Amino acid sequence: MDEFNVMGMTRRSLLGSAAAVALTAGTASAAQATPLWREYRRTPFTHPQVPYVGRAGCHTGAERFPRRRVVADILDFGAVADGSTDSAPAINRAIAAAGRAGGGTVTIPPGTFRIDDVIRVDRSNVTLKGAGSSRTTLYATKNLTELIGTYGSRYGGDKSSWSWAGGLIWLAPRARWESLVAAIRARAWPFEGWTGNRRDEWRTLTTVAPARRGAWRVRVADASALRPGALVLLRLADDGDHTLLEHMCGGGPGPEGYFWDDKTKLTSYVPYEWPVRIARVRGCEVTLERPLPLDVRAEWQPQLTTHVPELTGAGVEGLTLEAVETPQQPHLLDKGHNGVVLQCAYDCWVDDVTVRHADNGFGLVAASACTLRRTRVAGRGSHHPYFCREGSHDNLVEDFTIEERTSPAPPGTQLHGINVEGLSSFNVWSRGDMRMGTFDSHRGLPFANVRTDITVNNNGRHGGDASAGPLFGARFTHWNIRVTNGRAGLVRIDGLAPYSATVGIDEVREFDQIDVPDFAGDLHTRLELYGSPGAVRPRNLYEAQRGLKGVVR
Repeated sequence: MDEFNVMGMTRRSLLGSAAAVALTAGTASAAQATPLWREYRRTPFTHPQVPYVGRAGCHTGAERFPRRRVVADILDFGAVADGSTDSAPAINRAIAAAGRAGGGTVTIPPGTFRIDDVIRVDRSNVTLKGAGSSRTTLYATKNLTELIGTYGSRYGGDKSSWSWAGGLIWLAPRARWESLVAAIRARAWPFEGWTGNRRDEWRTLTTVAPARRGAWRVRVADASALRPGALVLLRLADDGDHTLLEHMCGGGPGPEGYFWDDKTKLTSYVPYEWPVRIARVRGCEVTLERPLPLDVRAEWQPQLTTHVPELTGAGVEGLTLEAVETPQQPHLLDKGHNGVVLQCAYDCWVDDVTVRHADNGFGLVAASACTLRRTRVAGRGSHHPYFCREGSHDNLVEDFTIEERTSPAPPGTQLHGINVEGLSSFNVWSRGDMRMGTFDSHRGLPFANVRTDITVNNNGRHGGDASAGPLFGARFTHWNIRVTNGRAGLVRIDGLAPYSATVGIDEVREFDQIDVPDFAGDLHTRLELYGSPGAVRPRNLYEAQRGLKGVVR
């Protein structure tokens, strides 16, 4: 496919035809645009430093979420807004009833509702809707250690697996919840992605012919099992020379000279699994909802496969989840006062939700094409205000706030910020107000992620141990970042991230946690408008990419 043409799809066109159209400029005129933006527009899907994220988010970034008829009110199932009656069973019964009805909205009226259990949004097309984050509160009295227990950690030792997974509001398909319970009983790591802990919950639908990154169409050996609108996994295995991992880093002498074999945590994330909807099938040619994130090469055994049934079309809106206030625990010993987590979810969303006094605020675990909008983390301070891991792709976090902590950090605790790790790719953080934290690239080779139009008091520290491999893969972009305390750490990345772009950030300097690049030699990075975030045009990279004319929506 010609890279200057886009196969653009609306939701309606998933069941119909799509048209290829010429790409032209969108929000910023050539006369006003930043030089890198003018260059990027010529090759938006294959640019070496800047990824295409213009279709990130629920329903490829739709401005409005689905509105479904009200099918249940939690008061009718026994919930009481007195702040002392456990309303979790009533809320879960209402969600189950909505699921049996084929979907719909479950309403939570104004007031404070105590919950002594996990709220499980495990039915597709169900929206849990409060009266607004300032009017409806779920008050959580217990943590996940109390509610679910402890078990063998994937990372060994006494580390708490609740440091990076699980929420007191948990959006995940029922199959994942059932496997969680079974894993706890077996004292095994329970947080499977799309194909399970052993990567055995899948079957091949067809093999895929070689194709280039940025293509919207692929050729397959047999399209008989493929249907428009279906969600499939593109599965890429690595080879013995780790050429897939090298490709994720942009290739060349640096990644080729890197020693991969002892990065055991990183290699456990492979194969790379990328969920995507099929837009059209014509003979053996398949059009995808989003362009290919990587090259497809024969040596990586490319396949389209099945996966655990996804949670789709589900959302949580208009409420505050407040945990009972307890001191933050030492690093990696979180008890699981966690907020809202999406797992094995696709085209799901969270809107107008505040999490208060949480160990971990909002999480994406093997979740893709989801949107977190108008979210806020507040209260006594969090380990991960936001985390994005286990191969989460194409998600959008916009209009987000991390408030200053209301009590001092206890000794031994850590603050990260907006986290991304575990081969997660093409995620966007946009229009953020970070009054504490950092841009936590947490090793595990995340690549092609964008942070744009964010103000940050850069006072957190990133995590990730050596076995997780590089901090960054290729095509990380930081665009229009206002740094209020002058700290460079993981915001200015032209000296760290290969094939990256740092555009329009305040002047910063290194202090506190100081990193060195993982790869030797030329990183092929770009630094523009350093010290002049106000001069960046367009101001928001994600919005500008969405505004590119020629993408039919």
